[in-house]
Amino acid sequence: MPQKTLIVVVGPTAIGKTALAIKLAQFYDTEIISADSRQFFKEMAIGTAKPSAEELAAAPHHFINSHHITQLFSTGDFEVEALQLMDMLFSEKEVLIMVGGSGLYINAICNGLDELPEIDLGIREKLNQQFELEGIAPIRQQLATLDPEYFAKVDQSNPQRMIRGLEVILSSGKKLSSFLTAHKKERPFHIIKIGLNTDRAKLYEQINLRVDLMMQQGLLAEVKSLEDHKHYNALNTVGYSELFDFLAGQTTLEHAIEKIKQNTRRFAKRQLTWFRKDTEIQWFEPNETEAIIKYINQQIAH
Repeated sequence: MPQKTLIVVVGPTAIGKTALAIKLAQFYDTEIISADSRQFFKEMAIGTAKPSAEELAAAPHHFINSHHITQLFSTGDFEVEALQLMDMLFSEKEVLIMVGGSGLYINAICNGLDELPEIDLGIREKLNQQFELEGIAPIRQQLATLDPEYFAKVDQSNPQRMIRGLEVILSSGKKLSSFLTAHKKERPFHIIKIGLNTDRAKLYEQINLRVDLMMQQGLLAEVKSLEDHKHYNALNTVGYSELFDFLAGQTTLEHAIEKIKQNTRRFAKRQLTWFRKDTEIQWFEPNETEAIIKYINQQIAH
């Protein structure tokens, strides 16, 4: 029996991963698994650039609007739940599409995670209190000192991820980065990795335009509606934290929007740094759909 195939579409934010994933899902008559750590959450739509209603209708999607911001949903949880779902979908489909810019979540499916150590909940609570009182800077500094390898990979504007790295090393004495270089687990399917990228100036222009579009679509109103929940880790993220600062009177709206653009550009740069280390990824421009399908078909034929 021919082996089942998972096509993984990765790349920086605003590059066009969703559009390509839908084209591939339609071409291969299959379904899409989202590996975007922010699109899981029902309450966050505009600021996470979630697929539109039309896009969601164009191909079946999974792990979009699947959780509430009040729920903890770790990389390990995603690995378990996504593999179970894929096992079920592969009983009917030869090919599945996974798409996202969250490197840890992609890595969990392609390579697997090691069992992480037990966390001292007192340490977690202390770190969360420190973040509440002192902000992100001391957390960032401490992680950079104690686990520079993980710090280089992590979304440095995401306190939840950085606190995770700190609580592992403070609880176990071992760096989280040492668990993420796990022995690669064998998967019962073939993996083909497609990376999208373009000229940096063009990408940054797309990011800036996307942020302007989000504001037109009502991002400020979305953030305002979530103000009572801003202490949840899911909302300590680009596009939300900057506007919470505006609502708290700490900055102007104009400055908050500029910060969203700047932080999103920085995030895209870190995403590219992460994905470029993966030699299995074949890179294309976003509009090269025919060349991408040709490459995938050649890989499947092998």
